Amino acid sequence: MPDTPRVLAVQNGANGGPGRFGEWLDAAGVAVDVVTAFDGSALPARLEHDGLLVLGGGYLPDDDDKAPWLPATRALVEQALARSAPFFGICLGGQMLASVGGGKVQGDAGAPEHGSTSITMRAEAADDVVFGGLPAAVPAIENHIDAVTALPPGAVWLAETERCPYQAFRLGDRAWGVQFHPEVGPERIRKWDVEHTRRRGLDVDELYAAAVTDDPISRAAWGEVASRFAAVVKGESVKEERLRRHRG
Repeated sequence: MPDTPRVLAVQNGANGGPGRFGEWLDAAGVAVDVVTAFDGSALPARLEHDGLLVLGGGYLPDDDDKAPWLPATRALVEQALARSAPFFGICLGGQMLASVGGGKVQGDAGAPEHGSTSITMRAEAADDVVFGGLPAAVPAIENHIDAVTALPPGAVWLAETERCPYQAFRLGDRAWGVQFHPEVGPERIRKWDVEHTRRRGLDVDELYAAAVTDDPISRAAWGEVASRFAAVVKGESVKEERLRRHRG
């Protein structure tokens, strides 16, 4: 029996684990090895996993003074790109992909986004093996003030919002970055700082209720994205992965 493909996940904050994205990968036959880099756990110098997942965190990609593990994380992203290892970056992870690839990321850029937000798929997403065929708009939880302000050369722009245009993109054939949080459900909002959220003119209870309403569509779409990414890691086509899940 062949070995189970494994993805290395870099966790950049105490509440920033792989969440349901990791559960979906596991259900699709891809194991997730989490390194809690934020607490001092050492990252490998070489990427020997079958893929790489870099999660969110309250940092810019080059905030090395605040987060001393970021240089090692960037080195892993560079290795993934160099060897065409499947990569998926979420929030900070997506920004890091943009930065490493030659794009630009800016702190406190544009209008912030918090809570369940409608993500609009662009025409370019239609042919993408991970994002193709999704509904025209899919809700996802956002919680950021930093943003990608210029995509890397050659990147394919896949999804957008009015406030933050670069919500999803692909670099090369096997690396994806997103600004939103497909890995979290409405329950994450309950962990937000109530007073901090209120100072932004928002109410945690209202944000939570909206996310609960949106979650069935969100869960279905981002679960599909995770299973398609798993298929890339496993070297399968999306069609093969769908047949496998149907038989299961």
